[in-house]
Amino acid sequence: MFFSSWADLGRVLVVGALAYICLVIILRVSGKRTLTKFNAFDFVVTVALGSTLATIILNKSVSLAEGVLGLALLVLLQLVITWASVRSDRFQSLVKAQPALLVYKGRILEGAMRAERVTREEILAVLRESGVNDVAEVEAVVLETDGTLSVIKKLPNDGAKTTLANVPGMDKASAYRS
Repeated sequence: MFFSSWADLGRVLVVGALAYICLVIILRVSGKRTLTKFNAFDFVVTVALGSTLATIILNKSVSLAEGVLGLALLVLLQLVITWASVRSDRFQSLVKAQPALLVYKGRILEGAMRAERVTREEILAVLRESGVNDVAEVEAVVLETDGTLSVIKKLPNDGAKTTLANVPGMDKASAYRS
């Protein structure tokens, strides 16, 4: 069916605009952290907000008030989870992943790659994107908590010691796990 009624189109325009305005207000009040992509949990909340907005706009059986309450609930739950994560390392470990070391000092860690379900081709692709021609030029490749791959290039050999201190959650023990 291509067209139902003018009233349905009017509802989509009015409710859609109002729901969008309400979502923007809720997000502004909740702060910048609400829509970050630090980890998978944040991604799920972002997708859920979009899905809820779409439901409000397109589903006649969901009132604007119910939809806005749903949006507010998702944002409130996100705030509670992030508040608890910041205050409790134990809680944070339940809801957030740790970064994983996939390459260390030019050596691909096959076991870590399998555990994280990352292929050699994906690592090589991110190296090329970073302008690296050879894995030997890399100090580390880290699978971040948001699913992105970070490349840490080796420093020029000028006597300076290269370190993974800038990679949260990384220590010598995790560097050699594979």
